Amino acid sequence: MTEQITPKLTADRIKKYLEQGKRFDKRELIEFREISIETGISENAEGSARVKIGKTEVLVGVKMNVGEPYPDSQDKGNLMVSVELLPLSSPKYELGPPKFDSIEIGRITDRAIRESKVIELEKLCIKEGEKVWTIFIDVYSINDDGNLIDAACIGAIAALKNAKIPFYDEETGKIDYEKESKQKLPLAKKIPLSISFHKIGDSIIVDPTTEEENISDTRIAIGSADGIISSMQKSNEQSIKVEEMEKILDMVEKVWKGISKKLEKL
Repeated sequence: MTEQITPKLTADRIKKYLEQGKRFDKRELIEFREISIETGISENAEGSARVKIGKTEVLVGVKMNVGEPYPDSQDKGNLMVSVELLPLSSPKYELGPPKFDSIEIGRITDRAIRESKVIELEKLCIKEGEKVWTIFIDVYSINDDGNLIDAACIGAIAALKNAKIPFYDEETGKIDYEKESKQKLPLAKKIPLSISFHKIGDSIIVDPTTEEENISDTRIAIGSADGIISSMQKSNEQSIKVEEMEKILDMVEKVWKGISKKLEKL
């Protein structure tokens, strides 16, 4: 992975603007860029979505298969999230095995979905201890202009809500893809989101562009559904003050409401 660096002059200007409560693109500090969602983009996936946040773009596909349950959840379906950061989306990504960034985005997305309980995994059990549905969520970066984490989570939720469970023949124990299925995934009505807060200097922002992301001192990714926090992960070595963390926690519900309203319209 090739490190991208924001020029010092640009970094200084960004910090100066933020101190005045401004951003280059005239957004508020806790305002997202324009979000667009397109679902049903793949005929071969059980569910799929294309999400754009500004110039950042991801594709998400949901596939399902029948397998054995995890040892610690014999009566629940399985969930797996993988992220592939494609070189076409940014010069900093290279071909090869998954690097730290792709693994981290996958884990944060997985945790935001799993801990919110939006998927009723108990209803994906075919035979306790033997057969359950496994949900595979695959995320692909198409263009990285910052904040891939939040884009991946929005895309995953959109694809899940678009997904249908394949027809399973209990007599043969096989999936029949020839038969059309109308059975939706068992999902709660809540909309879980990953909201990434970045500290730059003394300012806290959301939905950073690449230039802002490159100079971020600390990132706190918070999984929230209906304004209730279900997961949290801090990245980068820079510490964060107690009062700054309290400020972030106070902003979670406001930011979540703003994004969820956009998603409901879309």
